[in-house]
Amino acid sequence: MRSLSRFITASDIVRIALGWGAFIALLLAGPLLAAPVPAALLIVALLAIVAVILVCAFGVVKQAEALAHRLGDPYGSLVLTLSIVLIEVVLISAVMLGPGEHATIARDSVMAVSMIILNLVIGIALLVGGIRHRGMAHNRTGTSAYLAMLVVLTALAFALPALIGRDGAYTIAQEVPIAVLTLSLYAFFLFRQMGAQAEDFTEVGGRVPNRPTSGQDAPAPTIGDTLRTHRTEVIARLAVLVVTVIPIVLLSHDMAALLDDGLGRLGAPVALAGVLIAAIVFLPESITAIRAAAGGEIQRVINLCHGALVSTVGLTIPAVLIIGMLTGQGVVLAETPADLLLLGVTLLLSIGTFAAKRVTAMHGAAHLALFAVYLIVLFS
Repeated sequence: MRSLSRFITASDIVRIALGWGAFIALLLAGPLLAAPVPAALLIVALLAIVAVILVCAFGVVKQAEALAHRLGDPYGSLVLTLSIVLIEVVLISAVMLGPGEHATIARDSVMAVSMIILNLVIGIALLVGGIRHRGMAHNRTGTSAYLAMLVVLTALAFALPALIGRDGAYTIAQEVPIAVLTLSLYAFFLFRQMGAQAEDFTEVGGRVPNRPTSGQDAPAPTIGDTLRTHRTEVIARLAVLVVTVIPIVLLSHDMAALLDDGLGRLGAPVALAGVLIAAIVFLPESITAIRAAAGGEIQRVINLCHGALVSTVGLTIPAVLIIGMLTGQGVVLAETPADLLLLGVTLLLSIGTFAAKRVTAMHGAAHLALFAVYLIVLFS
């Protein structure tokens, strides 16, 4: 217990209690919130939920940064990315298995995540990092691998069903090979990223800025060495991270009904609720990425952002296709022409940005401008 107290502090326990307490309170208040809610109460409830999520998010960031510095990249970034993405996939799957029709939930969720991660988060990160460090050199081989995956996976997910599917959905004969191909490609990517090509996803120069090195000639410890030496710390921090992340995602989805109600009263587009929820779900990752950019760790920004989107598409699409086949639900994946254009331009801009040896604040501004265009389309 004494050794665990070095890694699990009182503030961590308070955050966990606050997050789960808020989720339980929201469950108990479900019948009350199902009835028409006064505007004042609606605003108070939303602000309270957002406040709890922010408190928990900073706890997740704390554990994620400690793990990333202990394990090194790409392993450290993968811990945060996969913990959030896997919970998101489980929740989307749970919604599909629940009552009602949810044919477009995967498409809408992943599209919102794509625009937020590739344009908003990366745009802010490059702007902050570029202003502070002028230009930041990244590992172009690893970044190219992420973008190659995204081009193929998003084309399979959103463009192809519009061309060969039926009413925007793949037929059963098409769903099986698409799901298998997507999962196989993602599994091979993870296998290479964590194995033979792990160095392609590390900072240029092999070290993180402001991180002390043990010696010029000392060999870098492997992931196995780190796990054997710091097993207790890694397990404790990983457990705290996951237990703190879960209420963030649960609360963000439970507040969907409140957001729909509030946005409906304001006359805002229904799709805006999905954008806000996606932003909240990936809030810990976004904060971590922006802080990494401020510290000059641009490859970590790339690992977090591009890695999150690769995992989101690579896991969500096969999951919803399999659930659709098992339950007989149609899964509409084909995007609208406007969103397909925005997604294509976003990928083209990303390729242009990260083809450069050094990314700058100007690249960040371009991504933020494209996110503003996405909002214009959303409200049109």
